[in-house]
Amino acid sequence: MVEAIEAYLAGINHELAVFLVAMIPIIELRGAIPFGIITLDMQWYVVLFLGVLGNVLPVPFIVWFFRPIINYLEKTRLFGKLAKKLKTRTNKKMNNMENEVSGITNEKSKYRKKLLGLFVFVAVPLPGTGAWTGSAIAALMGLRIKHSFWVIAAGVLTAGIIMLTGSTIIDGIISVF
Repeated sequence: MVEAIEAYLAGINHELAVFLVAMIPIIELRGAIPFGIITLDMQWYVVLFLGVLGNVLPVPFIVWFFRPIINYLEKTRLFGKLAKKLKTRTNKKMNNMENEVSGITNEKSKYRKKLLGLFVFVAVPLPGTGAWTGSAIAALMGLRIKHSFWVIAAGVLTAGIIMLTGSTIIDGIISVF
């Protein structure tokens, strides 16, 4: 997969390549940082900055438009099944987060717990837990953009630092051999 991305981005400069890879759903920052560090041999601070920036850029648009687009697509014949599957998958992740806050009666505390759950969800660099899915969850939970954006950005930065550490270690091990 790295070879396919590298071949596709062969004609552009490394900085733009890392930025664009970080914007791609599923790959996101979790793929952009190892790509920049190991494959492109870039400086860590440039890769981290461009990876976080590229991964966070789509967040407000996803939070604003996800729910209306999914609701519309659910009603179409062509995309109805796909939209329902995506909504079901996102709702499942959202319900896992909301189960942690179910015992809290104070609405302000419940909202803060949801934001904390969103941060942890985005910050843990596992497949399917990035900014795109976090933004979709924020949209379905009805979280305000001004809160969810900064929480997701902090989660992306945290995931970026974790990925940067792992990528640097792996790059160091590879360079020894």
